Amino acid sequence: MDFWSVYLTAGLCVLGMMTALWLLSLALRNASIVDIFWGAGFVLTNWIYYALSPDGFAARKLLISILVTAWGLRLSLYILRRNWGKAEDFRYRAWREEEGARWWWFSFFKVFLLQGVLMWLISIPLLAAQFSPAPATLTWLDFLAALIWAVGFYFEAVGDWQLARFKADPQNKGKLLNTGVWRYTRHPNYFGDAAQWWGFYVFALAAGGWWTIYSPLIMTYLLRNVSGVALLEKSMANRKPGYQEYMESTNAFFPWFPKRKKPGG
Repeated sequence: MDFWSVYLTAGLCVLGMMTALWLLSLALRNASIVDIFWGAGFVLTNWIYYALSPDGFAARKLLISILVTAWGLRLSLYILRRNWGKAEDFRYRAWREEEGARWWWFSFFKVFLLQGVLMWLISIPLLAAQFSPAPATLTWLDFLAALIWAVGFYFEAVGDWQLARFKADPQNKGKLLNTGVWRYTRHPNYFGDAAQWWGFYVFALAAGGWWTIYSPLIMTYLLRNVSGVALLEKSMANRKPGYQEYMESTNAFFPWFPKRKKPGG
């Protein structure tokens, strides 16, 4: 199979997975399961690429597949644990109320098909990194990619762990987490997620897939301006005491040292 045949085959598999997930959401009356599947969906898509790219350089294929699996499964398990036993996410509840009787089929296009298309588009560096047999050695770009991924994984995984531990302590109810990695960025998990996708892109770059750069650009844009930072910050400034001051001292996305408070400020 050529590159585009493999890519289209994976796209059909993604369509099948999202359709099955949509049918399950109808039975459960809970569209939030799509969030749980997001990371795992990339893992499954990646292994489809792995299986259908037998001529790719084995070491690069295996390395990126291990890293994608670590990222995707950790993310899905974290969201599963966070959402377990809870009602449908407020975003989907609001859409359910807006659409009324037609939500059952409208949700397929507005939620499941949309996320499936995004998953397919964003996943392309994973194929580009695995399809080409050259270079038949790990280059400095591969090691740079692994380093970028490791930085991102640290911020995302540690950020999620620190936040979960903070929320689990009843004494922190109503308080703001601004220590640990949260001291350097208001959204370490979103930054970490984006950084890992830039790492995946650099793997593709090492195999000649420079043109797949639109993938990490889309992911970064979504995390910063659509489903991540922008969506959360709309409510946090008014809902969380001290968040306005936190915004003034701490970067929203890229980690950096907190800004010093101006005298008299």
